[in-house]
Amino acid sequence: MEAQQQAAFQQWPATRGARYGDAMRIALLAPGVQPDGAAAHTFGLARALAARGHAVTVVAPAQAGERPFRDPGCAVALLPMPPATGCRVEQVARRIAALEQALPAVLTAGRFDLLHAQDGLNGNALATLRNHLPQLPPWVRTVHRLDALRQPLLERWQARGWLSADAVACLSEASCRQLRQHHGAQARRLHAGVDLSPFQPVARTDDAAHLRALGLPDDGAPLVLALGGLQPHRNAARLLAAFASWRAARPHWAHARLVLAGDDDCSEAGAAQRAWRDALRRLGWQEGPGEPVWRCGSVPDTALPALLRRARLLALPSLAQGSGQAALEALACGTPVLLSRRAPFSELMDQAGGVSWCDPGDEDSIALGLQRAAMQPRHQRPPKVCVEHGWEHGAAAHEAWYAQVLAHRQVRRRAA
Repeated sequence: MEAQQQAAFQQWPATRGARYGDAMRIALLAPGVQPDGAAAHTFGLARALAARGHAVTVVAPAQAGERPFRDPGCAVALLPMPPATGCRVEQVARRIAALEQALPAVLTAGRFDLLHAQDGLNGNALATLRNHLPQLPPWVRTVHRLDALRQPLLERWQARGWLSADAVACLSEASCRQLRQHHGAQARRLHAGVDLSPFQPVARTDDAAHLRALGLPDDGAPLVLALGGLQPHRNAARLLAAFASWRAARPHWAHARLVLAGDDDCSEAGAAQRAWRDALRRLGWQEGPGEPVWRCGSVPDTALPALLRRARLLALPSLAQGSGQAALEALACGTPVLLSRRAPFSELMDQAGGVSWCDPGDEDSIALGLQRAAMQPRHQRPPKVCVEHGWEHGAAAHEAWYAQVLAHRQVRRRAA
C-alpha cells in the first residue's frame, strides 16, 4: 500500500504558481471506482481541476482488482475495502472503519491543502479523523442526494457524513433547500459538469467496434437506454412496465429494445431486483442481447459515448437523482432524453431542447414520455445547456469555493 501511494504521489505535476493563480493540493474522496453518478462527477471534476493547474489526487475505496472506470487525469490512490457481505448496516459500518484505517497514511503523505468528500462514508471517516489527526486540513462535502432511510443508524451516518464538514455543496437548489429547512444548514449549489470532448453528436470511427464489444446486435432496432442498473432510485421496474405498454401500443416501435447499463451490485438493490423479476414474469419476457430487454452490466467508459449515440433516447424516470450528469452527456451526444420532473433535472433542463418529462410514479406518464422523447429530433451539436455546464465552468466554481474555505480557515486561525 505504501509503495502504491508513493507511486501515485509521484504522478502529481509541479503546479505551484500555475497560470490560474495559487495552485492547491486537493484530495477528491470518491465513493468508489465503478461507474455511478458520484464517481463520474468526481473524476470529471478531478480532470478539470488538474487542467487548471492544481495538484489533484482521487482517493477511492476499491475491491481487489478494481480500477477506476474513467481516467481522472491525475493521481489516484486506491484504498482496500472489505467484501460487501452481510446486511446494509454491517456493510456500511465495515466500510467506514476501513476508511478510517486507510485514510491517515494517504492524507499525511499527501500534504493536502483541502479535502473534498463526495459521499457519506468518506464524510463519516473524516468526521472521526478530525478528532485524531490534529493537522487534518479543512474538508468540504458535496451532498449528491439525501435518501429516506428506514434504519435510524443509517440516518445518523448520513447526517454525520456532512455535518462536521467546513462547507457543504449540493447539486440542486432543491437539495440546498432540504438541508436548510430540515437541518438548518447552509449549502452552496455547484452543478454537475459534462466533458464535451468525448460526448459529441458526430459518430466516431470506433463506435461500431465498441458496440460489438458490448454484444449489442447490429440489427438497427430502436434502442431505449437506461443507466444505473437496478439501483432502487432508478425506477427500473416501472420503466420496464411503461416500455412494454408503449411498445405494444405503437406498431412503429414494436421492435424497440430496452437496454439497462450499470452495476446492480449494491446493498439496497434486493427489493428492486425482485420487482424487476416480477415485471418480467408478468410480461413473459426473457433478458438477453436479442430480447426486448437486456441488462448489459457496466459499460466501459470509452464505450459510453458510442452507446449514447446509438440510443434513440435515454430514459431516466428516476425517483431521486444526484447530478443529472448522464442526461447532459446524452444531450451532448445529440440523443433526446426522458426525465423525471424533479430536481436537479427540472432545474438544469427546464428550457432545454431534446427533453421530455414524466411523473416517475406513474407508468402511463412514463409511457407517454417515452413516446414524446422518441419523436424528438436528434441534435446536430451539443445544446446550450451542455456548453453552459461544461466542466471548465464547474471547475472554476469549485476553485472559488475552495479558496473561500481556505481563506476562512486563515481568518479563524489568526483570531484564535
